[in-house]
Amino acid sequence: MYAGFWLRLRAFAIDYVLIFTYMGVVFLFSVFIMPSVQEWFQGSRITAQLTGFMLITLPVSLYFIVADSKIGKQSFGKRQMQIKVVNDNNQMLSIGQATVRTLIKFLPWELSHYMAYRMIYLGDGDLHQLDYWIVGVLYALISLYVFMVIFTKNKQSLYDRLSKTYVVNTRFS
Repeated sequence: MYAGFWLRLRAFAIDYVLIFTYMGVVFLFSVFIMPSVQEWFQGSRITAQLTGFMLITLPVSLYFIVADSKIGKQSFGKRQMQIKVVNDNNQMLSIGQATVRTLIKFLPWELSHYMAYRMIYLGDGDLHQLDYWIVGVLYALISLYVFMVIFTKNKQSLYDRLSKTYVVNTRFS
């Protein structure tokens, strides 16, 4: 049986408690132990984007890649909600397949970071047409991700379809 939207959302919320805890540790580290890290966010837009990616996006992505693959079997949130990600053959994901799924899944997250750094860099300046296009793609992807889980027969999000994965309820297996 495929895991629906609310079950997946609860699992993601539980995982986000871990992610926010990690982000809190990074914040405390950057304020009290190594304040020079804050300067990396105040330099160029590219430096800020790369720093944010290395400190937050990459570790979070690696967590989901390992956790959702055959190495970890389930993320902490998925384990609590008794769901897991499987491939077309109902097998655990390889690292490669988990990587593809995670990259597509977090594309909107990284686009939102890009736009946040862009808006900080511009201040009160004008946004370019490309910026509006990126925001449109960002909202379209988030909407597709949610609506596809709600309305498709197999409860697959866009990133599930593209990576040929399914989120299944383990209570019934």
